[in-house]
Amino acid sequence: MSNKVVLDNGSSTMSYSDETKGLLEAAGASEGCMITLEAGGQTYIGKVMPHHEFSAPDIIVLKMKSGYNVGIRVDKDSKITVLEQPAVHEKKEAEIEEKKGLPTLVLIGTGGTIASYVDYRTGAVHPALSTSDMINAIPEIRDVANIRAKVLFSIFSENMDVCNWQELAKCVVEEINNGADGVIIPHGTDTLGYTAAALSFMLGDVPKPVILVGAQRSSDRPSSDASTNLMACARFCTQGKKAGVFAIMHDTQGDDSFAVHNGARVRKMHTSRRDAFKSINATPVAHIDAAGKIQFMTECRAVSKDKAVAQVDMERDVVLLQFFPGMDPTVFEPVIMGSKGVVIAGSGLGHINSPMIPLIKKASDAGIPVVMTSQCLNGRVNMNVYNTGRDLINAGAICVYDMLPETAYVKLKWALGKTQDIDEVREIMVTPLVGEMSDRREF
Repeated sequence: MSNKVVLDNGSSTMSYSDETKGLLEAAGASEGCMITLEAGGQTYIGKVMPHHEFSAPDIIVLKMKSGYNVGIRVDKDSKITVLEQPAVHEKKEAEIEEKKGLPTLVLIGTGGTIASYVDYRTGAVHPALSTSDMINAIPEIRDVANIRAKVLFSIFSENMDVCNWQELAKCVVEEINNGADGVIIPHGTDTLGYTAAALSFMLGDVPKPVILVGAQRSSDRPSSDASTNLMACARFCTQGKKAGVFAIMHDTQGDDSFAVHNGARVRKMHTSRRDAFKSINATPVAHIDAAGKIQFMTECRAVSKDKAVAQVDMERDVVLLQFFPGMDPTVFEPVIMGSKGVVIAGSGLGHINSPMIPLIKKASDAGIPVVMTSQCLNGRVNMNVYNTGRDLINAGAICVYDMLPETAYVKLKWALGKTQDIDEVREIMVTPLVGEMSDRREF
């Protein structure tokens, strides 16, 4: 068989060989069609199912009348006849009646597990639940606030980029300035921290709560944390009366506690646990219990009637690197010198190996800011303790103390969107703006 190609039929993506794709296209068959397939001297009747990456490119998966899925290998002599086209289902959004006297919250959907469902025919996870689906799944949320919902994008969070952050920030500003008392953003968990940091810098002193929320279990599963996380967000928006960009997720493995994190301090620390998100080098903003009681742990700005403003300009050409023993400057010179800014997650107190230091100086001398963070995450970068650190200071490296590497990466992109002057960028990077760094250690 030849190279794999992608057959996109509008509902899911299937990877097939050229021959298999041609066989399906010639018959007018796509996912969901009922077909007759003649292959290997046998005749099969079934519905075409999505093709998984773990299946060979010359395998067509059919759901048989028995309910079982069967993979059939096809070749140039195989034949397909379409018996029935897939049914088209049009879904109408259910209207939600607003209640007088309640605050208004806006849900801006972006996708991710919190807005996904599992197709139990195939085991595939689809980012397809609408925001109104999520609202309708939590009837009690309507007793807390009037909810308006819109889907801005429906993508997995690994596909979020600067354009998405900018569009999202503009959308948040529009909703707040149109009267929203808070904005909740369901988001995939894998890059939620990056988006939270981006919105923190773009929105600055936003006058209302803007909350990113995710789920570690899809919304249709009995173990889903989606509805409880969303309910915690609604309660914080309506009862907390605090402004800023936050992330809210489970604080325990159960359903009894939720943590409110500063958007520039939060990180996903586990692949699948409900309590995967932690505030790094900072205390969580607040805890929320199952009954909705809020206990604040740190000071926050109060909500106001000010207008929201977004500063969305960002430099795209910034790289985030992790130091490793034996890091070779000849390998990384094209990357560093070809970028507009660099963040390095160094070892320990913010170190790299000696052969890399002349390259850091070369970049700094050329006006390319190089920011040092630590891959330890917890603790502070301090380049005054060892000779390596002092050499980095002399080479022009910028120390950002206890800032997370990914937050520093986002902030550097934002800083370079404001100015290309390396001294001005340095000043922005070392100045706390949204609680992303502190001048002392917290325990």
